[in-house]
Amino acid sequence: MRKGIALSAAFLIMILLAVVSIAVGAVSVPMRDIGPSLLSANGPFYFIVHEVRLPRVIVGILAGFGLAVSGVILQSLVRNLLASPDVIGITKGAGLSAAAVIFLFPQSPGYVIPAAAFAGAIGAFVILMLLSRRLTLSPASLALVGVAVGAVFQAGIQYLIVTHPTNVNMALLWMSGSLWSRSWREVVSLLPWIAVLLPLGWGSFAKLNVFQLGDETSASLGLNVVRQRFWLLLLAVALAGISVSAVGAIGFVGLIAPHMARSLVGGRHQWLIPLAALIGADLMLLGDCLGRIIVMPREVPVGIMTAIIGAPYFVYLLRKERVRRLR
Repeated sequence: MRKGIALSAAFLIMILLAVVSIAVGAVSVPMRDIGPSLLSANGPFYFIVHEVRLPRVIVGILAGFGLAVSGVILQSLVRNLLASPDVIGITKGAGLSAAAVIFLFPQSPGYVIPAAAFAGAIGAFVILMLLSRRLTLSPASLALVGVAVGAVFQAGIQYLIVTHPTNVNMALLWMSGSLWSRSWREVVSLLPWIAVLLPLGWGSFAKLNVFQLGDETSASLGLNVVRQRFWLLLLAVALAGISVSAVGAIGFVGLIAPHMARSLVGGRHQWLIPLAALIGADLMLLGDCLGRIIVMPREVPVGIMTAIIGAPYFVYLLRKERVRRLR
């Protein structure tokens, strides 16, 4: 009963935030005009609603789904609740590739940056696998190698910023994560991937539940630990990579959403994955709404707002864990 209530509440919050996100901004859209503007080209705010804000909302929801589910899978495989796409270097790999295109090939078409970001995420995964394979892809080795690889990628990003200051504004906007100017093109590029990968993630809940028992127990139950961990990691990387390619290097969503979901429904992945996906979408929409109204008519990138929202909750989790250990 509690699990169903949590899922329903998260879904209703997502719908409410989607409506609010369509309504707020430099140009406000009255609530009574949202429906007519969505349904008819003759609506009073058709262009703003249908061509500007609706695709922005959809991209935010889809990216929130992808980042959150990627975080759930990574935390389960690494058996570390601090794991997330940005912590193990996936987001940093995507960021380095995107920054290289922005700085070194500034005249490239707009679609090149998302493609480079996705390739960078996959490249980070390949490097992570090559460095960890002699350690049998153990959770500890994956976490430590991921942090080290992410630090190297971050150093590369900083080097590009220092040596190519002319395009630094565009690079910083992308690397902070933003839904600004997202259009139906991003929806079309993101939706098929999420529609395929998200059900695959949920369909793996039984394997993820078994992984929580430890490698030895999982192997004794007939699970090929190394192989399944590899494929599930690849799934998590694909979800994170396609999400980052659409919205930039947004942090904290993949870290905080699984924690929030776990506190509500526990660690069973058949409930944890869908609730974390909805909470991830909620965080994205909430951050985008706040970013558009806090300093109007300017916008604060959604990645900054999700960090502001997520950091206090993260500190709360650390404090709660410290108190638990002291007891």
